[in-house]
Amino acid sequence: MIFDIYVIVILFVLGLVMGSFFMVVGSRLPKNESIVKPRSHCDNCGHILKWYELIPVLSYVLQFGKCSRCHAKLSIMYPLIEVLNGFLFSLSYALYGFSYEMIAFLIISSILILVFVSDFQYMIILDEPLIIGSVIILLLKLYYFGFNTFTRSIYSGLIMFVFMLLVKLFGDKAFKRESLGGGDVKLVTFFGFVFGVRLSFVSVVLGSFLAFPYAIFCSLSKKNREVPFGPFLILALLIVFIYMEPIKEFLNLFVYGF
Repeated sequence: MIFDIYVIVILFVLGLVMGSFFMVVGSRLPKNESIVKPRSHCDNCGHILKWYELIPVLSYVLQFGKCSRCHAKLSIMYPLIEVLNGFLFSLSYALYGFSYEMIAFLIISSILILVFVSDFQYMIILDEPLIIGSVIILLLKLYYFGFNTFTRSIYSGLIMFVFMLLVKLFGDKAFKRESLGGGDVKLVTFFGFVFGVRLSFVSVVLGSFLAFPYAIFCSLSKKNREVPFGPFLILALLIVFIYMEPIKEFLNLFVYGF
């Protein structure tokens, strides 16, 4: 029990630190900026942050959410993303212990944060996290479940890629504008690597339902902008991953009858 609490605390702290790093990656890479240089700084006055101004959450609280030099307001997104990522990291162990599912959950939650930051701000889903995440997931499948599962996962990813590409091409032609971004197609390909085809379709449908209220809000508020689909897709992936077994049982019941 004490060991479990210790691991959860360590993962929470690690999640805070990684959440801060994910904010940097998700904010800089879409602008083709280095994640190393320049050092972390205030966007308003350019003040280079000291080490004690980079402590996740704590620095934000002690500075009352403002730059220590120019007192410009800092984005609340930083502490919120850090805390959310810390929670997800600690939740991975609380739910699954040390296992394949824990590592997969960490990968999915990390991509969730990166997609949320980059897609909501810039309407861009970064390739790098998806490539790295896909490679790790496939290698884990090979190690834990063997070559057959590994190859099935690759086929499932390819099937989901073709499916989403066809949806995009049909949508582009029907609406005479870009209906889905290329990043969304790649993201659903990652779904196939993680889940296989059936649960990937469930995730896509759930993501569409999650995105629908936001799309309605944007329409009613007359915001002339595209709806970022990626964050809702990856959130759906996380939900389906957590409730994977009940969903599988329901699908089997639906397919094979009572």
